[in-house]
Amino acid sequence: MNTWTRVSAMVVAVLGVACLVFGIVFMTQASSAERQIADDIQPLTIAQVDAQYEAVKTQQMALMMIEEPKIQARTAEPSAMYNYLTIQRTGLGLARANIGFAAFLRTNGIIDIIVGVGLILTGLGLFKKGQSVA
Repeated sequence: MNTWTRVSAMVVAVLGVACLVFGIVFMTQASSAERQIADDIQPLTIAQVDAQYEAVKTQQMALMMIEEPKIQARTAEPSAMYNYLTIQRTGLGLARANIGFAAFLRTNGIIDIIVGVGLILTGLGLFKKGQSVA
C-alpha cells in the first residue's frame, strides 16, 4: 500500500468524523433552540405562530390603512393599538425567523451526519482497497 493512498484514506475518514461531530452539534443546538423558542412564546405553541402572525398582520395592515396617512401628514400620532399590533407583529416575525433557523440547523445537522458517515465509509473503503492492492 503506497503512502499516498493511506494518507488520503485517513484524511477522508478524519473529515468524515469532523462532519459527523458537526452534525451532532447542529442537531443538539436545534433542539435547544426549539425548546427556548417554545418557552419564549408561551402561551402560543410553535405550530400556532404562523397563524397568529397572519392574524396580527391583517389587523395591523387594516389599522395602518386608516392611521398611516395622518401619521405621514403629521396630523396625528400612532394609536396605542397601532403600536401594540406593530410590536406584536415584529415579535411574531422574529419568532418565525428563529423557528425557521432552528429547522435549518436540524436539516443541516442531518445532512452533515449523512455526509460524515459517507466520508468515513469512503475512507475505510480506500484504506482497505489500498491494502488489497499491495
